[in-house]
Amino acid sequence: MLDRVVRYLRCPHCACTLTASRRTLFCPDGHSFDVARQGYVNLLPRPTKLTADTKDMVNARAAFLAAGHYAPIADALVELLRGTVDTSLSGCVVDVGGGTGYYHAAILDALPQAEGVLVDISKFAARHAVTAHERISAVVADTWQELPLHSEAATVVLNTFAPRNAPELHRILRRRGVLLVVTPRGDHLREIIGPLGLMRVEDRKEDRLAGQLEPYFTAVATDRLKATMALDHPALTQLVGMGPNAWHQNAHNLTKRISQLPRWSDVTLAVTVTAYRPLVSPSTTTRRRSTA
Repeated sequence: MLDRVVRYLRCPHCACTLTASRRTLFCPDGHSFDVARQGYVNLLPRPTKLTADTKDMVNARAAFLAAGHYAPIADALVELLRGTVDTSLSGCVVDVGGGTGYYHAAILDALPQAEGVLVDISKFAARHAVTAHERISAVVADTWQELPLHSEAATVVLNTFAPRNAPELHRILRRRGVLLVVTPRGDHLREIIGPLGLMRVEDRKEDRLAGQLEPYFTAVATDRLKATMALDHPALTQLVGMGPNAWHQNAHNLTKRISQLPRWSDVTLAVTVTAYRPLVSPSTTTRRRSTA
C-alpha cells in the first residue's frame, strides 16, 4: 500500500519527496527507510519524548472498538464528513494519532476513491492499522514534530482523542479540505471515574482544545454526541487499558475495583465531533503563540 500513497509523504530529514522501491522508501538526498514486514514504515527523524502505546494497550483498544461501543462516534464522523465534502472525491485522508485505524476505516468506507495515511507514534498501532482497511497505509511518527507529509497533502484530516499540533494539521490540509475532530466532554465516562480511579476530563478542556485550533481553523459543523454504553467487566478492563489511564493503574487493584461493580454498568459516552475548515493564512504572531 505504501507505494500508492508515497507521493503524499516527504523525507523527515530533508523534506524531499520520497520514492518507493520494493520494501524501501528513499529520497534524492540519500535517506532511506525500510518498510517493516507488517507493512508500515518508521519515519521518525530523531528520538521522541512521547510514550507510545504498548502492544497490550493497542490490543485492548482493538477489542473494545470491535465490540461497537464507540460506533456512535464513527457514525457521527461519517455524517459530518458527508455534510462537508463530496464523497466522490479522491485524494488522501490523513489520520493523525490514529491508533488502530477504527475511525479511519469508517471514513474510507464513505470515500471509496480516497487513500489513507495513518500516523501514530506506536509501532503496535501502525501494525494493526494496516489490517483495519485495505486502503490504509501506516507511518510511525511523532505528531508533535513536523509530520512527514507534504504541505496540502490531505483532503481530509482526522483527529480523534489524539494530540493536536495545530500548525502541522493546517499545513498538511488542502485549503478546501476538512479537519474532523473528536473531543471528550466533562461527563464522558462519569459513572466509572470515581469507582475505578480514572483521570477526569479537565474543566474547560473542550474550550482549551478548540482554542488551540481557532487561529488556524474555523468550525463549520458540530455534533454534541451523548449515548449510554452497557459495559461488562471485560469491556471495562479494555476501556481502562486502552488509553492514558493504563499508565496510572495497578492491574491487580483495577481488577479488584472492577469486580466490585455490577456485572453490567451503564457508562456515559459524551464527546463533541467538529468539522473545521482551514483559514487561508494564519498570522505569524498567532503561529508563534500556538507553538510555544
